[in-house]
Amino acid sequence: MATFGSLSDRLTAALANLRNKGRLSPADIDATVREIRRALLEADVNLDVVKQFTATVRERALEASASQALNPAQQVVQIVNEELIGILGGQQRRLTFAKNPPTVIMLAGLQGAGKTTLAGKLAKWLVGEGHRPLLIAADLQRPNAVGQLQVVGEQAGATVYAPEPGNGVGNPVRVAKDGVKFARDRQHDVVIVDTAGRLGVDADMMKQAADIRKAVDPDEVLFVIDAMIGQDAVRTARAFQEGVDFTGVVLSKLDGDARGGAALSVASVTQRPILFASTGEGLGDFEPFHPDRMASRILDLGDILTLIEQAQKAFDEDEARAVAEKFATDSFTLEDFLKQMQQLRNMGSIKKMIGMLPGAKGMREQLDNFDEKDIVRTEAIIQSMTRAERLNPKILNGSRRLRIARGSGMTVTDVNQLVQRFEQAAKMMKTVARGGMPQMPGMGPMPGARHAGKQQKKKPQGSRSGNPAKRAAENAAFAAGAKAPTSAGGSGFGLGGAAAPSGGPSEEELAALQKMLGR
Repeated sequence: MATFGSLSDRLTAALANLRNKGRLSPADIDATVREIRRALLEADVNLDVVKQFTATVRERALEASASQALNPAQQVVQIVNEELIGILGGQQRRLTFAKNPPTVIMLAGLQGAGKTTLAGKLAKWLVGEGHRPLLIAADLQRPNAVGQLQVVGEQAGATVYAPEPGNGVGNPVRVAKDGVKFARDRQHDVVIVDTAGRLGVDADMMKQAADIRKAVDPDEVLFVIDAMIGQDAVRTARAFQEGVDFTGVVLSKLDGDARGGAALSVASVTQRPILFASTGEGLGDFEPFHPDRMASRILDLGDILTLIEQAQKAFDEDEARAVAEKFATDSFTLEDFLKQMQQLRNMGSIKKMIGMLPGAKGMREQLDNFDEKDIVRTEAIIQSMTRAERLNPKILNGSRRLRIARGSGMTVTDVNQLVQRFEQAAKMMKTVARGGMPQMPGMGPMPGARHAGKQQKKKPQGSRSGNPAKRAAENAAFAAGAKAPTSAGGSGFGLGGAAAPSGGPSEEELAALQKMLGR
């Protein structure tokens, strides 16, 4: 995640220095804590939060170094991870829904924090969860705020209640109150009230927000804060807490290139949980906030569970099972490949998905150079083919490839490379679908892996001795039921029968991944 890029680099570098140490001394711990303190301060984390965090890490690290229970680097990484989870809010908290609908959610925050766009993102997320949200345009101060909410509401598939034109015209308190009644009459189970903000905290804004809260009696008051705001986040959060008293926090613009101190400060200072995070400009770039997963991303430990959840939303389980069968029967075509790429694009940014993998920071240069438009170009090439060509790429002669290249705006070389990569990928996936482990280019076979491509002939059980008497005795032993010694076979993942190595996916993650693949 871009917001925590520099912080993640500094923290992982500080912790990497401990890997070669067999034992941690107090000096080693102090040096590591100093690097962590500098990293947090440079990320604009609140000074009080930094002091408390580093003091706790140092104390726990000194205690752990005396126990000698684990590898020193693992001890400190675990401690830092647990403390990061703590300052990010501890456990995840979900939205609180009213027993008698509609559930009223009020948004508050400074102007420019992204409240109106976030209202649309929240509405789209609620629609995906099976709710019928209503957006109330109670921001009647900012120019064209009502029009913007109507646009994002339409994109999100939600109804917008906007009786006043805005631009300084209308009473926001009355609009909010009437909107809740409108939602109750029209059977909307969730109401999202978009309120006005100011460029800075002032008494008028706080009074208006407090009056709206009294009028609608919301079940949730979400404070929308810009993750790029830096040190000013704490002062703003405290002012809103005193003036309006919010129940949860939503981080916007978490995909920016700022230092991200707001995310690491606001939950700890206000003692209010972070419920959601906005991770991009699109309405779908919105996700529930998991403190443990965010801490893992910061420490470059990956976020496999979020990646699996996104895949489950984008991929159809029945279709995934059908594709797996096609892989196994060698009937996977470019038509299927095109559908898979389109579903992959529905998951969102490829860079973000790769960034959720453990150790992704080591691929930063490759990620920066990755062009997501390559997928669009690949789609253009396949869509320029006839159906017969997609089903059977072997008929692609020179004239056909030239026609496809011209139709897609690409070159014949691009078409040739696509066909070659497709054939290689289909061959590898066929091996995987049959339970084997493919051999990667430039690498030898995986130890303990079972390759499904070539079936070895089963050797006949019997003696191969050249001595007739010995051969007869050994054959008699086999006939009596003795078995020839066999080597332990590896699993489908090439891991043999041994336990998963430390740092690998957990049983929960593997189970979710297998369910997603329909295996």
